[in-house]
Amino acid sequence: MVKDLLTPDYIFETSWEVCNKVGGIYTVLSTRANTLQNKFRDRLFFIGPDIWKGKENPLFSESDNLCVGWREHARAKDNLEVRVGRWNIPGNPIVILIDFQPFFSLKNEIYAEMWDSFQVDSLHAYGDYDEASIFSYAAGKVVESFYHFNLTESDKVIYQAHEWMTGLGALYLQNAVPEIATIFTTHATTVGRSIAGNDKPLYDYLFAYNGDQMAQELNVQSKHSIEKQTAHYADCFTTVSQITNNECKELLNKAADVVLMNGFEDDFVPKGITFNNKRKRACSTMLHVANCLLGTDMGDDTLIIGTSGRYEFKNKGIDVFLEALNRLTRDKNLQRDVLAFINVPGWVGEPREDLQLRLKSKDKFRTALECPFITHWLYNMTHDQVLDMLKYLGMGNRPEDKVKVIFVPCYLDGRDGIMNKEYYDLLIGQDLSVYPSYYEPWGYTPLESVAFHVPTITTDLAGFGLWVKNLRHQYGLNEGVEVLHRSDYNYSEVADGIKDTVSLFSSKTDKEVKDIRKHAVEVAEKALWKHFIEYYYEAYDVALRKAMQRLLS
Repeated sequence: MVKDLLTPDYIFETSWEVCNKVGGIYTVLSTRANTLQNKFRDRLFFIGPDIWKGKENPLFSESDNLCVGWREHARAKDNLEVRVGRWNIPGNPIVILIDFQPFFSLKNEIYAEMWDSFQVDSLHAYGDYDEASIFSYAAGKVVESFYHFNLTESDKVIYQAHEWMTGLGALYLQNAVPEIATIFTTHATTVGRSIAGNDKPLYDYLFAYNGDQMAQELNVQSKHSIEKQTAHYADCFTTVSQITNNECKELLNKAADVVLMNGFEDDFVPKGITFNNKRKRACSTMLHVANCLLGTDMGDDTLIIGTSGRYEFKNKGIDVFLEALNRLTRDKNLQRDVLAFINVPGWVGEPREDLQLRLKSKDKFRTALECPFITHWLYNMTHDQVLDMLKYLGMGNRPEDKVKVIFVPCYLDGRDGIMNKEYYDLLIGQDLSVYPSYYEPWGYTPLESVAFHVPTITTDLAGFGLWVKNLRHQYGLNEGVEVLHRSDYNYSEVADGIKDTVSLFSSKTDKEVKDIRKHAVEVAEKALWKHFIEYYYEAYDVALRKAMQRLLS
């Protein structure tokens, strides 16, 4: 018998990435908002930091009409400086942006309170810990103020906090307004990310790591402490994939109550003739840039592949991708020339003037430009990991080379001076994408790729890859997603796996490629929010029932 789930009357959701496009959490929140808005129309409130204060935030439209009475009360009675408006995304949910600077003067008292109530260790704080924690505390105060002004005990209220940066506010509310049910979502554990980022083996030794000990060794005690204590004290602890849940069990000594897999909406994927035209323009742009940079004449039969994401050389698998490309140069089964793009923002300087001149010219060029691997100059040209590895591997982007690699080290916002297209308007032109991650709690990049009909190669160390692997009959290149097994020590096998998959794809007929692209979209469809939102409803139920028990005890 299926139990009836408790449904919240109001949802408050807080993250450093509300109206602040930083990373993957922005994608989670901004794509899910429309689904929740349809169900909870304007009883859904996102809370973020007002870091654009004094400047116009293109993602936020301030409103004079929303929450007028409470806003005045919050300022006059609770000394809270907030701006209320709407997030400029599908669904246009209500947003409360907080000026949290005034709370810095209370930092020591706040940290003492958190230690006394929840044993949160803030003694070893450094870097962004203070800023995030003070914002988080202010967010808790805002919800406390809103609750007492507008709501009653009969209202079922959820407060969902994302990542360690917002844990402190969730803990504050457990004490200040115990009627509110709290959910804490960790997208990646602090210690797990640090272990992976410090080139220590994470997975084969996960069972042997002590989270507290490793936090001390890696100098992340305070972030780990707030994350661990919030995971234990929150009414419902969640994470985004089974692979991250394994980390939580070992490093936080707490398994997730519910796994909230990251869905997305496909409303930004063009359809029909628009799709075909955008794909043609994207292919044309990438080939034009490559031919001008390399002095070549690559045509439409070139196999265009690519990777993208944050510049985490090992964690995102950029190193093994380059290794695979190098091996591909010697693969006798490769049927087409390969043009590989690495769209990863680095320490970028100026777009190359010599390349810009060629791009504007109508001439055909027979000689490559100096350093024919990169579209923009870097501030650290002599110490860049991608360029260093290309040099180490002896890759030259010579005319006779079957595999050529181009590093685009800038944000693809349409105004970079070379590509001058936004990320999705280039992704659509690829034939195949490669995301061989070593550390990837979920993995939006391969999911976005298949949504744009671009088959992808990923690994079972990415949450998305592991999810695909568990789908029946949806696993393998012919089904749109090749999931390679990856461990701490099989780098070489992964490189060979990428090489073999690209080589195999190069021999596919047009009909076979068309089928693969169709299957890729079918995988993406299974990850839409209309499917994954059910896990959130389950988490709301868990949290609300726990809060009710707290009030009764």
